[in-house]
Amino acid sequence: LRIIKGSSGVVTYHDSCYLGRYNNIYEPPRQILNSMPDVTLVEMERNRERGFCCGAGGGHLWLEEQKKGERINEMRTEQAMAVKAQLIATACPYCLQMFEDGIKSKEAEESLKVMDIAELVAESAVYHPHPGEKS
Repeated sequence: LRIIKGSSGVVTYHDSCYLGRYNNIYEPPRQILNSMPDVTLVEMERNRERGFCCGAGGGHLWLEEQKKGERINEMRTEQAMAVKAQLIATACPYCLQMFEDGIKSKEAEESLKVMDIAELVAESAVYHPHPGEKS
């Protein structure tokens, strides 16, 4: 696979709890994003080992919330907005849902999107078969 096209603009990567803090995988997603032409990768204030959970951890995605304090997914969305990101990339379906909700609650749908990193690769990659291989 070669990454030759796809999304462009300012992208930030959210380190999900399971991939990041549980499995200590931080650089490979960033290497993928940096390989995409026309993508400028920016880091949120809290990233890698110091990154925040999106708010869905531990099954909180399905719980009724108390109306006390600020929601974590909204705080995380604000951190992405603070670095002028146009797109939040993540590798977790729960994070994806939490950011969709955070973006909506911050009324930022026109300026900020969220996508799974696999979606970004799928729309950006072109497969070139080896000589003699059927495509």
